[in-house]
Amino acid sequence: MDVRALGELYLTFFRIGGLTFGGGLTMLPMLKHELVRKKKWISEEELLDCYAIGQCTPGVIAVNTATFVGYKREGIAGGIAATLGMISPSLALITLIASFFQTLVDNIWFQHAMMGIKGVVCALMLNTVITMARKSLVNLVCVTVCAMSLVLALFTPVPTIAIVALAGLFGGASELLRKKRREKGGLQQ
Repeated sequence: MDVRALGELYLTFFRIGGLTFGGGLTMLPMLKHELVRKKKWISEEELLDCYAIGQCTPGVIAVNTATFVGYKREGIAGGIAATLGMISPSLALITLIASFFQTLVDNIWFQHAMMGIKGVVCALMLNTVITMARKSLVNLVCVTVCAMSLVLALFTPVPTIAIVALAGLFGGASELLRKKRREKGGLQQ
């Protein structure tokens, strides 16, 4: 176990967790900058895979993603270090805010600051959606699954987990059909 590598994982995710607001969707640009471009720990595709798995598993997306990346780098200890790094700033901030909550809620400056933060969070979320769409919608099957999932999510009471399961089944079945056609010579690779 490389203690230095674990410390670097902790500090990297501490910085990410402490400098991004708005949750998992808004963290993707910073995760990409830190983990793909700066540290070169994983590729952009691997990050998007970790992020997608993080969305499909119970819990907070950002924490799940940190856990997966940490585990990929340094095994179980790396997953724990990255997770602790990601949650430490939030725990400290929540504890601090809780002690001053009533004073902050009534403060007009705090209220205005929160309004500004909401605007930036929307922009960061839109950036994440566009980034993921560019990398994920690579063929007609992906576009179809995306469109069907969006319609189900917006206009039906179908639970999110069912939409994810259906999308996985559809994508898996589609790939099996493509593989069979390829084997029969119907499609080129």
